[in-house]
Amino acid sequence: MPIIPEIGDYLDELTAIRRDIHAHPELAFAEKRTADIVAAKLAEFGCEVHRGLAGTGVVGTIRRGNSPAAIGLRADMDALPIQEQNDFAHRSTADGKMHACGHDGHTAMLLGAAKYLAAAGDFRGTVHLIFQPAEEGGGGGRVMVEQGLFEKFPCDAVFALHNRPGIPVGQIAARAGPLLAASDRWDIRIRGHGTHAAHPHLGRDPFVVGAEIVLALQTIVSRTVDPLDAAVVSVGFMRGGSAYNAIPDELHIGGTARSFRPEVQDAIERRIGEIARGAAIVHGVSAEASYRRSYPPTVNHAAETEFAAAVAAEICGADGVLRNVAPSMGGEDFSFMLNRRPGAMLWLGNGPGEGECFLHNPHYDFNDAALPIGASFLARLAERFLERGADR
Repeated sequence: MPIIPEIGDYLDELTAIRRDIHAHPELAFAEKRTADIVAAKLAEFGCEVHRGLAGTGVVGTIRRGNSPAAIGLRADMDALPIQEQNDFAHRSTADGKMHACGHDGHTAMLLGAAKYLAAAGDFRGTVHLIFQPAEEGGGGGRVMVEQGLFEKFPCDAVFALHNRPGIPVGQIAARAGPLLAASDRWDIRIRGHGTHAAHPHLGRDPFVVGAEIVLALQTIVSRTVDPLDAAVVSVGFMRGGSAYNAIPDELHIGGTARSFRPEVQDAIERRIGEIARGAAIVHGVSAEASYRRSYPPTVNHAAETEFAAAVAAEICGADGVLRNVAPSMGGEDFSFMLNRRPGAMLWLGNGPGEGECFLHNPHYDFNDAALPIGASFLARLAERFLERGADR
């Protein structure tokens, strides 16, 4: 594996950083300890350090020569509200919080790239190292962009690397076009009439209405969306009632919708409302539906994806770059950055994962063997991009 030798020498340091962050997870917009570690390391490496975007965001900057070319490399820092079920020494010390998506590894890899680029990077131009808060539903990428990320730190292109269980360690996946779906959230609130459970005829049961709505929602993808379009409508929770022998007044149903095209989003939003209101009319209750468009689809730019794939081949070998990977219905707020600047997100092989589980699982853990691979790719990406920029 032709990783950058200096970065290979950092493995123990990067592993220690990654495991320390894993043991001390922080949720969206509360990544103060993590941001402190990032800022201190960047300063130690000799980077310019800027703090405050999106609250806990950190941007490190490295400059060489007088070329105006600039690249942005992004990592996310936040954890998830999940109770970790691992028993290794670096398991979470925070109840109900866990790095179940590998953001601890993303942060450590970008710090590894920063250390190499600051000490030995061969380029002319500027590298902006973007450590973003609140990817997990908080929209930290959107907030950073809205607060002037690319005005304060101009970038000709921006790139990100996300770990991916199921892809072997030592491989990187690249796909031009849609990589991840739009991630939306919806709510349906049903108001019926509560009564004693032994006398249901005296009330209007919101659970009966809710059950019909949940089943009817499944027809949106199968009967409303074009079969050639990808879409998901999933129920995440149903909340209502508190007693075994009482029918409650209200029921709250919530979930997520995923798609790639605005027309599909429009159809899903419309049908959720129609289904909720129609079921309510049939049963003599009321229902309100709301739909929130959270993250747009993550769409990689073709030229930047091909460029990044070529750099990945330097690290992983030509056979180690997967170019025909299928898109995912997961969502990413790196999409907000790609909507403002050309660039791409690639997937880094993480092997089977701890316990052979996928992301957002209470047994998940980032594979430390992938750290020098990801850090080498990010560092080489910056060098090759600024080599091109300097020659223009």
